[in-house]
Amino acid sequence: MDERRLYEEVTSRIREAALLGSCAAVLGWDEQTYMPTGGVGLRGEQAALLAGIQHDRATAPRIGEVLDSLQDAPIAQGDSAEAANLRQIRRDYERRKALPKSLVEELARTTSTAQHEWVIARRDVDFERFRPWLDRILELKRQESACRRVCLVGRHACSTNEQPSDAAATIYDPLLDDYEPGARTAELRVVFGEIREGLTPLVAAIAEARKRGVGSDGALLRRSFPVERQRMLAESAAAAVGFDFERGRLDVTAHPFCTGIGPGDVRITTKYDERKFDDAFFSVLHEVGHGLYEQGLPDAAWGSPLGEAVSLGVHESQSRLWENFVGRGRPFWTYWFPIARRTFHDSLQGASLDGFLAAVNRVEPSLIRIQADEVTYNLHIIIRFELELALISGELNTADLPAAWADKYAETLGVRPSNVAEGCLQDVHWSAGLFGYFPTYSLGNVYAAQLFAKATADLPGLEDELAKGDASALLAWLRDKIHRHGRRYEPTELIERAVGGPIDAKPLLTHLQRRYGGLYGV
Repeated sequence: MDERRLYEEVTSRIREAALLGSCAAVLGWDEQTYMPTGGVGLRGEQAALLAGIQHDRATAPRIGEVLDSLQDAPIAQGDSAEAANLRQIRRDYERRKALPKSLVEELARTTSTAQHEWVIARRDVDFERFRPWLDRILELKRQESACRRVCLVGRHACSTNEQPSDAAATIYDPLLDDYEPGARTAELRVVFGEIREGLTPLVAAIAEARKRGVGSDGALLRRSFPVERQRMLAESAAAAVGFDFERGRLDVTAHPFCTGIGPGDVRITTKYDERKFDDAFFSVLHEVGHGLYEQGLPDAAWGSPLGEAVSLGVHESQSRLWENFVGRGRPFWTYWFPIARRTFHDSLQGASLDGFLAAVNRVEPSLIRIQADEVTYNLHIIIRFELELALISGELNTADLPAAWADKYAETLGVRPSNVAEGCLQDVHWSAGLFGYFPTYSLGNVYAAQLFAKATADLPGLEDELAKGDASALLAWLRDKIHRHGRRYEPTELIERAVGGPIDAKPLLTHLQRRYGGLYGV
């Protein structure tokens, strides 16, 4: 048996499927940025066709034959790049093989149109317009879960966290595993419980401090910040922390995102509001974090697992690290605040660094997730996680979603949406079929806290460098610890190797207490 020839054959086939995926990514990016609304129907058919062709390529029987031939071969053993690739190719092959082509096509077709229906429903504050699409997506995602469950059970047959009687977890785990391999609903409940327990007293203490007039009211950031100047400052900051604009671009969309098309083509987006400086600037830093990860993956391995991001939780750790741990910190603004004052000389006239930091780190329970402060953000995610479980299990009917959403916000954050646009229609994820995605945001925060704490320990001069506008040491550290490995390791193993210990929510809670306890004197 010619192991090398067979290995090259299977990786070549997988790369062809990845090329088709990159074509679909371009269409998806275009749909969210420049495509006219009249193209919705055709784009849905294009997405379905490409998804079907990609599915055929990625599940070709020959791939299974080659994987079986190589299963016991030396090339598939150990921790080599080839062995890691083969392990992940088999995982992906089995998961894709479990799905009928017709289901893959229908999901692509339905979600393509549903995303546009969501845009209109949110604009018109009309949940009933979107509800049939949500019902259809839930039906399709339940089918997907049932198809993939056998793959998940096989890989977790000995899990001590298995809860066979938990109907929601039984359906949700295979969907969650698509975004965060190895993660389980039972484990998330524990981690999220720790986060809720740690955040509740901090949020309450800050609320009391705010009643006493402590902290910023955020008015500084609601002055007039011309959009074109916002764009210039955001692009300057993005380039300064390492985003390569010769291999990427920044555009405008309704809901900011990052798309890695492939080597040399990483696209990030934001949205601007003249009266909300922090919305665009921090969304750019957030998406830049994603973009840096994509640009840091090894080009030579593109199209294979070792050229792909390991999980959405790890991906989110990169965006959260740059947005919050760097971008909301004093060292970062020691350098960038004077530049911001020159850029917005009228709006920031008389503003101090301390006043500006208090504004960008203002804590106030809010309705909109993407505008949430760093302290309360995870509570937004926990709400969505609980609602997803109820929806996917059928415990919550979609007709009752707006009320359930409003009640959870009132109970958890003390605020209640006045309409569905600021309630259950605010996020694009469900219209795109992304059930199991939301928890990765909070996992990303947990990972980011651990990574930044370790980087700070490993790089004693990091704060001084950031205060000089130099983020190169931190980026190099992340390249070495996270980016270059692709999917060589499972997400938790990758983080554990990087930080030298197990996944732990305590560094996140410590960071939040230190930063915001100091700002609010609690």
